[in-house]
Order: sequence, then C-alpha cells, then structure tokens
Amino acid sequence: MGREKPARGESTRREFVTYGSTAVGGGLLAGCSDVVSRNESEPAGETDDEYSVTISPVGTIEFEEVPSQVLTYNKHYVDMAVACGHGEAIKAMGDNFYTGYYEQLPGVEFDPSTRVTVSHDNKEIIYQVDPDLILLDPTWYRVYSQYYDYGEDDIEEITKNVAPYFGNRFSRAHTDTGIQDYEYYTAWELYAKVAQVFRETERLQALKRIRDELVAHVESNLPPEAERPTVGLVAMNDWGVFSPYKIDNEGFGVSHYRPLGVKDVFAESDRTYEEDGGVYDLEAMLELDPDVLIHNFGTGGFDERYQSMLELEDDPVGSKLSAVQNDRLYGGGDSMQGPIYNLFQIEMAAKQIYPEQFGEFPTYNDDGTYDISKSEQLFSRERVSDIINGDV
Repeated sequence: MGREKPARGESTRREFVTYGSTAVGGGLLAGCSDVVSRNESEPAGETDDEYSVTISPVGTIEFEEVPSQVLTYNKHYVDMAVACGHGEAIKAMGDNFYTGYYEQLPGVEFDPSTRVTVSHDNKEIIYQVDPDLILLDPTWYRVYSQYYDYGEDDIEEITKNVAPYFGNRFSRAHTDTGIQDYEYYTAWELYAKVAQVFRETERLQALKRIRDELVAHVESNLPPEAERPTVGLVAMNDWGVFSPYKIDNEGFGVSHYRPLGVKDVFAESDRTYEEDGGVYDLEAMLELDPDVLIHNFGTGGFDERYQSMLELEDDPVGSKLSAVQNDRLYGGGDSMQGPIYNLFQIEMAAKQIYPEQFGEFPTYNDDGTYDISKSEQLFSRERVSDIINGDV
C-alpha cells in the first residue's frame, strides 16, 4: 500500500512539517527516531516562519508553516483545533462528535458530517486524506496492540510517506504506557502544545483566562464540605452493571470535576475501571448509595447506556438508589475534552452537583442541545466566540 517518497528537491506540500528529534524509549516507537527529517541533508535555513513544538512521547516536530490538512481520531484534538480558530484544518476525524456546545457559541461553526470518518488503524484512509499532520499518539498502538494489526512498521511507513504523528493520549487517566519517560500533561498543558502547532498561543491564553475566572467563581461559591452530596461517576455497561471512574485522579479526563471539591463515592474504592476493569452491580452500588449519579460520556443524552440508567426507577433494586429517588441522574461530560468542552463541562458539572448554588442543569432538547438563560450562564458565550474568531 506504501508509496514512494518524493525525490529530493521535488515540490511537495508535506515538506513543511518534519521530525526534529524523538523522546520515545524502546519498543514499538523506537524506529521513529530514525525518521528525523525529510530534508535533513539540506541546510536548516532559519526563517521567521520556521518553528518547532515538542511533545511527549513523540519528541520535537519542526514546522515551516501551520498545518492545514489534519487527521485525528480523538475528539479532544478536534476541539483544540476549533478553539484555536483552525477547525477548517480538520479533514478527517472519528465519529460521534458532539457539537451541542458549539451551538451556543455565535459565529462558531463546525460540521463533522463534512469530514472524512477515520478509524485508528486504516492506512488506506490516511493515504486518501493525505494530511500534513496526524494528531494522534502512536503509543496507542503499543498499549492496545491486542486490538490493532498496526505496529512499528506501519507508524514508520506513514511518518515517512504521509505525515508525522503528534499527540499525547494517556494523560487522560495517567495510564501506564510502558514508556519510562512518558510525560503526563494537565488538560491545559496539552492544549498549549496544540496551540503552539497552530501558532495560536495568545488565543488559548485568552480562553485560559476565562477558564480561570470560571473556576474562581465556582470555588468561591461551593457549599461547605459537610453539605456537599456524594457523587458517583459511572458508565452503566450492561443492565445494572456499573464501571466506576474515580474523580480524585490526576488525569485530564476528569479535569472538569476537579475544581468542584467533589465528594467522590469511589474515593476509597479498590475497584476502578481505568485500572482493572472492576465493576459494581446494583447491590454493590446500593451499598455506596451516592446522592448523585453521573453517566460518563452522557453528553447530549443520546448514549444508550445513559438512557438505560434512567430506567432504574423501574428496577426493584435500582429504584432504592437515592440518586434515582431524588431525580439526580445526569448525563455527564466527555472525558476526551478540549478547551471549549472543558469550559462548558465545568459549568455543566457545577449545575448538576450543586444546583442550589449554580442553578439547575436543564433537560436536553431532542437534538441533544440544551438551553441555559443568559442570567444563569457561568461564563460569557460571546467572549468565547470572539476569542475563537480571532478577537483576542
């Protein structure tokens, strides 16, 4: 399936992005250190336009211009591109992308249906899209090698013939990758890396100021700890079988809950989905009996597992749960969150967990959107829109 590299000196769109150095140790990704640069024998020729960005575990990527043809799978990279004002650069992406947050931002548009749908390991589509940059952590194929027929040779082939990889996937839950020097980033540290790729650091910093103001407002209005409800963040995979997600962890997947001082019902649990696939049945959940149950990945209300969780009121055991009896079942945010998602999901979580302090979170509309009156919004949609559209 591979194709020949362009001859030295031949004009090609992808000469503008090259590998500088790599910081990957051993195993699947070791071969990437041999790729280095597609024009490494030529003089560097420093110009004002050349720049480089370093990210673990990939290393340093050198750019001669901002990527305009980007392929990704993970939705948080799509959201980062949109936040930076470069949503048009996303040409291929994974499916099931929620746009309900963008519907609330005047002048911000992104239509997933106009993008090519791509899976993690489809080289044919990668060649078809012919991107300048692949926003994806190649470590994915090592950690989940049992699911993909895609290894070191494939990564090298795509890097040489198409585009380099750029991404850090496992900061979401600080999953062990088997790479000794794998660096874990906070949500906004990771966003900053992608903002550097698009040369939009100032725009991201402006969004970060809104996030900091939002967090300061939330933190200063939290109820006393003794009055806070207990919360269970779960995914109900089968009927009455819950996978727990610890809110008290360092991954960016729960960064929208972290400012809320949540009393995590699983804080002392030795069963976690991220670590060992541990689950709770209804009886075990009833023993913990959280005041609030939030379904992870339930944004928009479309997730079938979340819809099934709403039917617990008809179950002889599930109906005894305090969260069911008090109508405190919610579809929560998505752990694969970029800057825009993060802002909306901090607001969402604050309203779901502390409605008396921040106003109740509304019911989803049939199309998955939701409406919060301007007086009940915890941050300015107009200001976010202005930043995304370049008015920093």
